[in-house]
Amino acid sequence: MNTGAPTRADASGDWVRVEGNPPPSGASLIWYEADGRRLRMLYAPASGTSARALAVVCPGRTEFIEKYFEVMRDLQARGFACVCFDWPGQGLSDRLLADPLRGHIGRFDAYVGALRAGLDLIAPRAPATRIVVAHSMGGAIALEAMRTGQMEVRLAAFSAPMWGLPVSPPLQIYARLARALGFGAVRAQPEAGEEVFEGNTLTHDAQRWGLYRRLIAAEPRLRLGQPTIGWVVAALDVCAGFFRPGALERLQACPMLVASAAEEALTDPSAAARIAARLAAARHLCVEGARHEILMETDARRAVWLAAFDQLCADNRI
Repeated sequence: MNTGAPTRADASGDWVRVEGNPPPSGASLIWYEADGRRLRMLYAPASGTSARALAVVCPGRTEFIEKYFEVMRDLQARGFACVCFDWPGQGLSDRLLADPLRGHIGRFDAYVGALRAGLDLIAPRAPATRIVVAHSMGGAIALEAMRTGQMEVRLAAFSAPMWGLPVSPPLQIYARLARALGFGAVRAQPEAGEEVFEGNTLTHDAQRWGLYRRLIAAEPRLRLGQPTIGWVVAALDVCAGFFRPGALERLQACPMLVASAAEEALTDPSAAARIAARLAAARHLCVEGARHEILMETDARRAVWLAAFDQLCADNRI
């Protein structure tokens, strides 16, 4: 397979390759179905003879498997097998609307169902012990799966988890009313203009910021635009559920790293801090100088998260 110039994903199911972004060792791409949708995931075994655990890598909104190759290589180097997902409606998984750029979902149950179905499929070949590595929207999906008993894990490490959104109460009311009136598939806001690195809200690392754009240039079907009103309401609903009395009771003993970015601009970092404070075995970490994509930040900022992750695993003998 070509590892040089950008190429489109082909009909045989190859992943999208661009220079400088090799897949994790031994990785295989798996197509599967959940809720009538054709979905994509990647499984990569541990590099050594035995795995410490299976790391369930949960990307954020607009993201896709190839963006997490580096993260999975980091996890493999630490002795973990990895699985990563293209969620319903993004990546190369089936889109939910005729306009493929609209980021839509009706309920987060669709994401959780896709996660559960994928894990069930690879269970015969994957380590039985599981941990979570989740970013942004992936953090909401993982926490919902964990708190409802649909995914059992030994520990979880979150990067800027989307456990709250900076949406004012009047706009929340507007979004709920619009969805009720049948406008759920409408974009919540206009599409953004041309993106530039200077002043972006995601990362200080130009190369990692550029990788995402190079992958989309190589395979335009990876691109996803603004969320719909339906997605916004579904996200508000799942986040509100985390704060209901007793919602997180089953997770009190689950060791967690909850990392927020000091320069967060996309999610509500106070929500992450409040949930971490409610969980006896959780530690909240603010990564100084980091923007939203902590796992795609500069080496020094990523190293803060990775050191905390390593300590979490060591403390819990994983």
